[in-house]
Amino acid sequence: MFEVQRLGLIPYQEAWDLQKKLVHKVDHEGLPSQLLLLEHPHTLTLGRGSHTENLLFSKEQYAEMGMDLVEIDRGGDVTYHGPGQLVGYPIFDLATQGNDAHAYLRQLEEVLIIALRRFGLQPSRKEPYTGVWVGEEKVAAIGVKFNRARTRKGYITSHGFALNVNSDLQFFQTIIPCGIQEYGVTSLEKLLGREVDLAPVMDYVIEAVEEVFGWKAKDERRLSSYVVEDEEDVLSWIRKEYQ
Repeated sequence: MFEVQRLGLIPYQEAWDLQKKLVHKVDHEGLPSQLLLLEHPHTLTLGRGSHTENLLFSKEQYAEMGMDLVEIDRGGDVTYHGPGQLVGYPIFDLATQGNDAHAYLRQLEEVLIIALRRFGLQPSRKEPYTGVWVGEEKVAAIGVKFNRARTRKGYITSHGFALNVNSDLQFFQTIIPCGIQEYGVTSLEKLLGREVDLAPVMDYVIEAVEEVFGWKAKDERRLSSYVVEDEEDVLSWIRKEYQ
């Protein structure tokens, strides 16, 4: 079983702090695995494998563009997050999945492939890279941290995937996404020729997680039924729930 939280648009640091708290709670307090689904303001994140040459502008120039630059502890290179992109952070206890890190990355790819097929697309993997492509263009990036459990053997995951739904693809031109120069970037909106509602995309992802991982989703803590007046309401809820 895993619990789903649909958090809306929240700052990157807020989501990162929440992930760390949830990893601790899954490890030490028996909290079920969690799936956070959300969007971020314009942000560039640099994973542990990042190379500065994949940043095409200076930190000051990115700030002028309204983009935050954050160094983080996931694997992978630089990637972009922004409104219209569905970000998923699975805080999953991998004990029931054999604690196989390589298999987990393939499972995340399969989740996104299954979800995208619901739109009549033919997504695929492209070795040796991690992620999901449609044709020669990347539609979803994956970058994960495997947190070693303190109370038992195994891993608890954090970070996750970024699926371009209605993303403004111009922002990807400010970087070399994931350090990959030979392939372009696309979005559901571009592929389908129309704006796509994020709600059914989230539903398809949740159903695909159930199928791939063999778990049942529990949505009691999600914010989809919570009346959010503004962004601060979401942040207040998070702080109260996971203080």
